[in-house]
Amino acid sequence: MSAGPSNAALAAGLLFAVFLWGGNNAAVGFLVRDWPPFWIGFSRAAGVGLLMLALLRWTPWLGATCAPDAALSRALWWRGGLPLAVYIVVFTVALQFTTVAHVAVYLGASPVWVLLMEGKPKRNSISLKRYFAAALALAGVVVLFWPKLKAVGEAGAMVNAHHWLGDVLGFAAGWLWAGYSKLCRGFGTSLTGVEITAHTMWRAAVLLAPFAAWELATRTMVWRWDLAAAQGYCIVFGGLVAFGIWHSALRCWPTSRVFLFNNLIPLSTMAWAWALLNQPPTETFWVAMALVATGVVLGQSSYRKPDAPAQK
Repeated sequence: MSAGPSNAALAAGLLFAVFLWGGNNAAVGFLVRDWPPFWIGFSRAAGVGLLMLALLRWTPWLGATCAPDAALSRALWWRGGLPLAVYIVVFTVALQFTTVAHVAVYLGASPVWVLLMEGKPKRNSISLKRYFAAALALAGVVVLFWPKLKAVGEAGAMVNAHHWLGDVLGFAAGWLWAGYSKLCRGFGTSLTGVEITAHTMWRAAVLLAPFAAWELATRTMVWRWDLAAAQGYCIVFGGLVAFGIWHSALRCWPTSRVFLFNNLIPLSTMAWAWALLNQPPTETFWVAMALVATGVVLGQSSYRKPDAPAQK
């Protein structure tokens, strides 16, 4: 009888997933130079969702699956597919106006925003730690965002709005990802993590399809092998492989332990973006990264504490 993967194997797998997701973020940053955002989001969501559904249906690789009933199917549309579609568009548009590494840092703070969504402030040490973690993450966001706000203020004109628009959208994408993640937790009693991803992805693709069709009809599209290869990477490696590793780890480790690896995604993204897109880290990247990562680690420790068994 198999004992399952070792802790070392799980950690190595998650590090590989982090590496793949960094490449995925850089690939989207490359795609937005030539492809419109709705088409990028639609084609990726459709590819990931349909490929996952096919593997769930005809192979044992991603585990067993079952068809959702009518009530669950409706919930998957409006509590899964719709918020995911909005997140995909905001994330993609953000990359048109700011660096890939900046958006990755904003997304890296999303576990802290999830913690804030889960409860109101209370007069205890756990709540204090949680809000201090949020303050650290927010400080990281301010550090990253401040130079662009300062530049706009010095110019005194909205003509420089594009300097800060990408960072605002990146910050919004972090909150949207947190909201989508929180909404999807309710599906966990009926579906596996892979099933949730597959069902919400293809529904998001359907919702994005009319807008993607409009883009294809109203603008001249650039078709090159490198663009197709980048999108193929996002679908297969940034989607199927990385999510497969992620959900395999979630079956063996607590969610909070797995989510700590999210802290490394901005670093992976920065390395990919520097190598492939010639986007070196900005002066504020490292300080912001440290503040956000510290906030996430502190926030996750406050989340785990109530559920931990008593220690003697």
